[in-house]
Amino acid sequence: MIAQTLFIVALLGYALLLHFTLKAMVFKGKWEYLVFFLAAYLPFHTTFLSILFQATNSTLPIPLFQLAKDLMVIGSVLVFLLYRRKIFEYPFCFQLVDWLFLGFIGLAFIFLLLPLGVASFVEKGLYFKNILIPALVFFVGRNTNFEDFEVKRLFQVIFVIAVSAFAVNLIEALIGSHLQIFTGYARFNYAIYDMEPSGNFGLSWTFETQAMTKRLASFFADPLELASSVLLGFAAGLIWFLTSKREESFPYILVMLCSMGSLFFSSSRAAFGAFFIMLFFIAVIFKLYRLILVGFGLVTTFVIFVVFFASEDFYYFVIDTLTFQNASSVGHVLEWITAIDSIIQNPLGVGLAMSGNSGAVTDEARIGGENQFLIYGVQMGFLGMFLYIFLLGFSISQSIKVFRGTDNVMTARIAFTAAAVKTGLLLPLFTSNAELFAYVAWITWWMVGYAMNEYSKINHGKA
Repeated sequence: MIAQTLFIVALLGYALLLHFTLKAMVFKGKWEYLVFFLAAYLPFHTTFLSILFQATNSTLPIPLFQLAKDLMVIGSVLVFLLYRRKIFEYPFCFQLVDWLFLGFIGLAFIFLLLPLGVASFVEKGLYFKNILIPALVFFVGRNTNFEDFEVKRLFQVIFVIAVSAFAVNLIEALIGSHLQIFTGYARFNYAIYDMEPSGNFGLSWTFETQAMTKRLASFFADPLELASSVLLGFAAGLIWFLTSKREESFPYILVMLCSMGSLFFSSSRAAFGAFFIMLFFIAVIFKLYRLILVGFGLVTTFVIFVVFFASEDFYYFVIDTLTFQNASSVGHVLEWITAIDSIIQNPLGVGLAMSGNSGAVTDEARIGGENQFLIYGVQMGFLGMFLYIFLLGFSISQSIKVFRGTDNVMTARIAFTAAAVKTGLLLPLFTSNAELFAYVAWITWWMVGYAMNEYSKINHGKA
């Protein structure tokens, strides 16, 4: 009964969202409305696929729905080209971030064609698709001009996702079970990815700590994706709180509290660190030195709790984490060493689909995989790694310039959120293939693109 209800709700919600987006894109030429589809659907992507497989007990529809989000992005770009009949007269004004993105994608395309590595051309093509789609999302943002009410609607979607994720976390905690138990997550992974259930809860080791306590994921793919995604909800809630009247601030305080609550439920060490990095970034940007003191106070409180009040298991869990002695931390270090050794021996790269945790990367071919920077370094050499690093760095710095230089409050909110979240994600990028977390990665790339659109107007008066 629960499975049937989940299937009906999921399918109905997907159909309504798809109808709304396609209607706006195809009949009204609003290619920009892709971002509403991505913001509302991506958090549920894996859960939706699991429910679909559980209901149909068939793998046949899964590839189509897996590719649907990518096809929506490609369709948005095609609609843009269709409605811009005089495309060669369109006033493009390339900025540094545009050139870096073009360079990165161009390099990836060259590696797609080069006969390097043991991965097949199909596997390379699938991996290249994973790099290309975020670039197309950036392109859509780069050519988006929203009215204030449309920007507000996007943020409302982000707020609803943040509050809803925490609400599901509370239900999971109340019933003492993961949502994924009811969605067929384990059966889906086994059927599609040949991943057998593992861990003490019949899902995967990602869903538990070393102390064998539950790590919750809400409706996201896993706790790591939830942990990274809450950075988006918190940053968006904070900028609206700081730029709104105090009597209107309660909804944004609620969003921030819910985001922090989900962060605790996910029990991700990298995300906790990322959260404090993001707080420090925000404090510096706004010169909110009290926020730095608050962050320092929270860290001090945590240290006191661990030393004097925490259980022995938790105490040693923290100590082993800081000294890189627990299994997870040791695993990260070994993966880094393997990747660094490969980069040193092959500074020009070993080929696409040879590193990382993407479905296109086979276990036999994989070299390293728990550091996004090193993943690109292994595959596309030092040049690919540094292009990606510069792309992130200038995306953050130029988004900050837009935040400080624009007269439009809504645009400033987008630019701030993009810069804050991209900064916060730097730490998770060191410990995971974080670009695969489509919700937070794609939405923030869209926001960077939107900010660069404004950057061109500020500096050159062109889009």
